[in-house]
Amino acid sequence: MAGKVSNFSDLIQRVAASCLLHPLAAGRHNPGNSPVSRGGGDEEDEACENESCDEHDEDDEEEEDEGEIGDGGLGFRAREDRGTSTKTKTEVMEMEMAMREVFDAVSAMKKAYVSLQEAHSPWDPEKLRTADVAVVGELRKLGVLRERFRRRCTAGGGGGGSGVVMTASTLREVVAPYEAAVEELKREVKSSEVEIQNLKEKLNGVVNISHSKKGRSLSRRKVGCSSQAQVAVAPAPELFEATMSQVREASKSFTSLLLSLMRGAHWDIAAAVRSIEAATATAITAGSFSTSSIIATQNGNAKYALQSYISRKLFQGFDHETFYMDGSLSSLLNPDQHRRDCFARYRDFKAMDPTELLGILPTCQFGKFCNAKYLAIVHPKMEESLFGDLEQRRHVLDGGHPRSEFYGEFLGLAKAVWLLHLLAFSLDPAPSQFEASRGAEFHPDYMDSVVKFAGGRVPSGQVVGFPVSPGFKLGNGSVIKARVYLVNRN
Repeated sequence: MAGKVSNFSDLIQRVAASCLLHPLAAGRHNPGNSPVSRGGGDEEDEACENESCDEHDEDDEEEEDEGEIGDGGLGFRAREDRGTSTKTKTEVMEMEMAMREVFDAVSAMKKAYVSLQEAHSPWDPEKLRTADVAVVGELRKLGVLRERFRRRCTAGGGGGGSGVVMTASTLREVVAPYEAAVEELKREVKSSEVEIQNLKEKLNGVVNISHSKKGRSLSRRKVGCSSQAQVAVAPAPELFEATMSQVREASKSFTSLLLSLMRGAHWDIAAAVRSIEAATATAITAGSFSTSSIIATQNGNAKYALQSYISRKLFQGFDHETFYMDGSLSSLLNPDQHRRDCFARYRDFKAMDPTELLGILPTCQFGKFCNAKYLAIVHPKMEESLFGDLEQRRHVLDGGHPRSEFYGEFLGLAKAVWLLHLLAFSLDPAPSQFEASRGAEFHPDYMDSVVKFAGGRVPSGQVVGFPVSPGFKLGNGSVIKARVYLVNRN
């Protein structure tokens, strides 16, 4: 029984599997042979034909559109070619104009350089300065052209910029020799100025020593004075007089620079003079007369008011051994040793460059002196007006020393005053300082007028408008006259 059931079950599975694998014949037919299928196929064929027709129509339209676009593209290319040609012509014209400017600038610079050479022989400082300014101006023009070429090269790029690169490099090659020549001329001018200064010192020494040694021959005086001007073996009144002359020359140079900066900043010079006049006026003579109108109307006389202002600031505290920067009393406690020390410092400091010294020892006594006097002379508003900021003042307040032309000129004046101060405390007896007071009578033995009169003689009725620089009476009886600005009594 069990075996039959098993066989019957197997039979059912086989039949089911056969039905699944082989469907009934009625359910199987060929779709392509039935009418319905054929009808459906015809409709599909017609639909396909319609779609193909539509596709052909769209293709035709696209071809027509492409034809139109193609025609338009040819027109665009033609316009683009015309634009490129116009752009090329414009670039060529600009290049020609630039080259003309380059050649004009080079020609002008050659002329200026020839003028610079001619100013050397014979030596003409005014022509030299004018020619130097002209050469620098033409070099700046060439520099502007060079930068223009560089920018055009950077903006152009590709093959079109190669010509610009070559032109810019050629321009640099043309300018380089002239730049080197200008630098060489500047070095020669500096060396000439140093040589002139040394010759002035020697000449001053010759003139001063000749007064005290009239019995000697001229050749012996020249040799002796030259050696003493170079290396002084002992302090002497004549050496003090020569140093005072250097102080006055340095004061004139610094004052000229300051006055030019004030004019460049469009200062009211008359107002500045009135301010200086008010500072120098005393309570007794303040209302007696005014010099500002005279100075303002006479060309070139404003510099004397500035010299007076600068001199008053620099010589303030001159009678103290350290300009009252500290409470030292060495000159009183041990005067002989102090005099020897002062003269030794004078000899050492005379040969030094103040800029180099302060670069190494910015906080030495001389450095402190320079800081204090610069801050006293140059007011914050003055510095901001002249230079546009207070950078130099901040540097000085921090104990430093700016490397600027203006401060360098100031250091030259400060060095001259510092040397004079060391000599004053080296002499025995020390020179006595005096200054003409405002409104005082003119005394030719003690005063020297900065304003020159006809015939070289000061007319009567002239009084001191304001002092320009102090005077000194030396131990040998000689007098260094105080310089004054004279005005009419009324």
